[in-house]
Parts: sequence; structure tokens; C-alpha cells
Amino acid sequence: MSYEVVLAEKYDLTDLVEELTLEESLEEIACRVSILLAVTPDFPAIAPGQSIRISGTPYGGSGKKDLLNPGLIWECSSTNNGSKRLTLTVYDKTIYLAKSEDERLLLAGQTASQRLRAYAKDWNIPIGSLPDTRILLARSVRRIQSIFSMVQEDLKETTDKGGDMYRPRMDEGGLTLYRIGSNSDVWELEALEEVVQVRTLEGAVTQVKVLGSSGSDKRLSPVLAIVQGEIEKYGTLQKVIQDCAIETVAQAKEAAKNLLMGMQETFTVTAPDINTIRAGDKVRLNGLELYVLSVKHRLGLPGHMELELAREAKVRRDWCV
Repeated sequence: MSYEVVLAEKYDLTDLVEELTLEESLEEIACRVSILLAVTPDFPAIAPGQSIRISGTPYGGSGKKDLLNPGLIWECSSTNNGSKRLTLTVYDKTIYLAKSEDERLLLAGQTASQRLRAYAKDWNIPIGSLPDTRILLARSVRRIQSIFSMVQEDLKETTDKGGDMYRPRMDEGGLTLYRIGSNSDVWELEALEEVVQVRTLEGAVTQVKVLGSSGSDKRLSPVLAIVQGEIEKYGTLQKVIQDCAIETVAQAKEAAKNLLMGMQETFTVTAPDINTIRAGDKVRLNGLELYVLSVKHRLGLPGHMELELAREAKVRRDWCV
């Protein structure tokens, strides 16, 4: 095991680690780690709420780098069948944004990065690099919902209005907004153990109708735009959207365009581990540029990883739904 696991910067648990997995997904904000430990007579007391650090050597690099610091122990589960084992579920600090709810009035003219900074400050999440997302967002009243769902709505509106796709994630500097697919090292996936390809029309959208606000229960909502895609090839599969943040016909057409998708294609890859690959990164598979929807690293020597991949068009469509 070439990884260090340190509890509360005091107890080195590395030699007791039997399994160590790290998971990320575009559908979640927090990185999740599962640690299986062998329990010894001098084992320290461990309980939810304690901090834990996980460090390792980056693939192709040297020296140790923090993969999760600080990690928050969320759950402990023990088994004893002659020898005792303890399984820890650990998250980074953005789990607080996923598990906390609020109600907010968000003013017009703010950007997604400005709003994320405010959320993080209120929940005491350390802030790293927050690039300017540039797109000015509409006024919004957010009823009771998770803070992460508010962040997702801000980022969706940013993309709907022509901005880039961003995902919030923790790195060594704190909470940042990562532009999807902007990783400088684009790995070519080789020495593959298994590749599963799925193609389907489930979820396909070939026509999008965008509605404005009717202002009355007695009449239909006005149609701001109807945008068509591959109708001749796949038939008419229509999705209707109505969003108060869409204020102009141009915005309606942009939002509709983002939802068009014909046949959907995903790849599930099992391969030797590249521990620097994260959800949202771009990779190459047999000459195709694909994006990581989710990743599970089984850390160790040797390590293995499981990736769910898709083309940019699907990522963008799913991001905007």
C-alpha cells in the first residue's frame, strides 16, 4: 500500500489498511472514501466527526500528495468473525453542502462563482480558486432545499445561458470551480481489463419546446422557442421546459439546444489505476475524447479503477436537464 492514512494528524493507520477506495461522480459534490482497517489491541478510538488524511504518490509523479485532507469520518461499521475489522466512510468537507438545507433569496446580477463563495463562507468551507463564471444569473427565490442543489441550479443556469460547464470540487487549496474537461494531462486509457459500451435511445430528446410564464391559470403558456434535432433519424421525442431564469428568446434557444440528444452512448472501463483522474476530467479511449462521469479508484499496489465515460454532448445534456 503506497498510501498514507493518518487519523487526526496523530495516528498513522497505514499499516492497518486492508482496502482503500475513493469515489467521485458528477452527480455528487463530495468525494467519498471507504477504508477497511484491521483492528489491533492498541487501536485508537475512532468515531464519526473525526478528521482523517489520505495521501499518496500521484500517478507518473514523485513524492506524496494529499488526496483527501481534511477528510471527515462520517460512518463507522465494525465486524467480528474471529478477527475484528472496521470500515470507515469518509467525505471531504463539501458533504456539509449536500446534507444541509436552507431557503434563500438570490439577487439578480450575481454569478455562480459569487454565489458559491457565499455558500462556502456561511458553511465554513475553505475556498480555493474560484474562476469568474461571467454569466449573470436571474433573481431567484430558493425554497427549502439542499445547498448543493442550489449550487447545481446556479451552474445549470450558467450553462443554459451560454457559459461553460463547471463542477464544484475540493482540491489542495480548498473548494474550487473546475471547468469540465480542462485538465492539462489527458490520459490515454491503455492496458484495459474490460470495456462495456452501451448505446440507447432511452432519454433521447429530438425536439425541445421552451415555455414562458402564462401569468394565468386560464390560458396556455407562451412558447418562447421550439428547437429541433435529429427528428428524421429518430422520430419526435419532445421535452418541454419552463424556467423563470430564461428571460429571452435567445436564452430559450440556447437552453433548448443544450437538451437535444439522439442516441446516447456510455462506456464503462476497468483498467490499472491512474489515481489523478477525477470526475469531470477528459480522457482518450481508442482515439475518442470522452469525459469522466464517475470514477472509483481501488487504491493500492497495483491499483485498479472503474470509469464511466461519455462524450461531451451527453455530459452537457445531462448537466442541463
